Amino acid sequence: MADVARKWTIPVFVFFTDLRHMLKRDDLGTEIIRIALPAALALAADPIASLIDTAFIGRLGPVEIAAVGVSIAIFNQASKVTIFPLVSITTSFVAEEDTIKRIEKELLKDDGLEKGLSRNKEDEDMEKSSVKEEANDNDEVKETPCNSMCFEFDKSKRERRVIPSASTALFVGVVLGLIQTLLLIFLAKPLLKLMGVKPGSPMLGPAKKYLTIRSLGAPAVLLSLAMQGVFRGFKDTKTPLYATVVGDLMNIILDPILIFSCRLRVNGAAIAHVISQYLICLILFVKLIQQVDLLPPSIKDLQFSKFLKNGFLLLARVIAATICVTLAASMAARLGTTQMAAFQICLQVWMTTSLLADGLAVAGQAILACSFAEKDYRKATAAAARVLQMGFVLGLGLALVVGLGLYFGSSIFTKDMKVIHMITIGIPFVAATQPINSLAFVFDGVNFGASDFTYSAYSMVMVSLASIGALFVLSKTNGFVGIWLALTIYMGLRTFAGLFRMGTGTGPWRFLRTSSLLDV
Repeated sequence: MADVARKWTIPVFVFFTDLRHMLKRDDLGTEIIRIALPAALALAADPIASLIDTAFIGRLGPVEIAAVGVSIAIFNQASKVTIFPLVSITTSFVAEEDTIKRIEKELLKDDGLEKGLSRNKEDEDMEKSSVKEEANDNDEVKETPCNSMCFEFDKSKRERRVIPSASTALFVGVVLGLIQTLLLIFLAKPLLKLMGVKPGSPMLGPAKKYLTIRSLGAPAVLLSLAMQGVFRGFKDTKTPLYATVVGDLMNIILDPILIFSCRLRVNGAAIAHVISQYLICLILFVKLIQQVDLLPPSIKDLQFSKFLKNGFLLLARVIAATICVTLAASMAARLGTTQMAAFQICLQVWMTTSLLADGLAVAGQAILACSFAEKDYRKATAAAARVLQMGFVLGLGLALVVGLGLYFGSSIFTKDMKVIHMITIGIPFVAATQPINSLAFVFDGVNFGASDFTYSAYSMVMVSLASIGALFVLSKTNGFVGIWLALTIYMGLRTFAGLFRMGTGTGPWRFLRTSSLLDV
């Protein structure tokens, strides 16, 4: 027993917890899959719908597809800055708050039952002392304090939950969405110019129209994602999946009608997308108000300061990560058209495969947030170890699929032999880094589940600074290969940052430095 206790004083061993049961369908494994699979499918639904959307727009001509591509890039970058912090914070805070309130209700229930049973015992003693009262009581149905309490508790089960963090998230989502809409509408021309669309370009007209109309859907996008964060906090990823699939199907149906039948062309594509986003928002809102009372008892109950503090931390994190990847793309562009085309294809494959790992990250975040709120450190440890182990195995599988897929299927993306040759050069990096990437993304979920937002932000800034230095040096000395070497270093450092925090038992993982975990 002493040897086991000493083992646990070295936190790094936690990553090998129950390694033999990594893929076991026990309660924890089932819970992880139940959350992760719908989350991954929901994350994958939007890119698939976007590909179909692009196919319809592509039939209008090269100018239109190029114009829409620039507008979508602007909209996505503007959304990314706000979406990631909002969803991540909402998931953790709602999970924690809902768990704490559930524990409080259970304690009240147990306390009420004990009082009810003690009072019922007194009533029984009184009944035994009086035969007459006992006979009268047999003719009528009595309502004991226990029965009354139990009835009220059953009734409370049907009552909607009061989660101030959910109300705060929705309010923040609406405000950010409105701000994004106004900025994109009034700054459309300058932003397009910044992206290289000059005043005399034939892309300017359709690009500005598409971006302006698309920006009207920003409030729905931000509000929908805030609600997705709430549902994730409840460990419910099926509802967001259902809403996303319905909305994306509506987009696919409306695209040919509005683009071709109504002859709205690019405007029709933007309108179809906006309608689909508001449909997703409506479905999620209707589902949410059935479970949550969105009007808090008081304005003071809203968690604005908590959201803003942690939101700015994650905002810095997003900016640091975005700068690093954007800089890599910029350096690839300087190498020439062929290198840039190959880099873009490899990058899209590299990033798209992360969606599956993100599903595990969502599961880890939701389970850990609840476990930390319950102070169930044994489950928190087991859940973190399990999602990381599953993430590594997933990465190994993705390495094989991506490597073979790009090697034999690169012609799907381009017919240019020079580009295909450059893709072949990039395949070892894109494929071999999949296990590292999966661990990095799952570690994000683990850190967020532990509400370790400060460390996540500062560590990402440090990782980004080191990676930017590597990009400048390696791109000059090794060109295309150097850029991918630098991105490999970037993802490796992200993974190391997660390993270091948990493996050294610092921050919220301090409990791993003692053998007391055995008694938790």
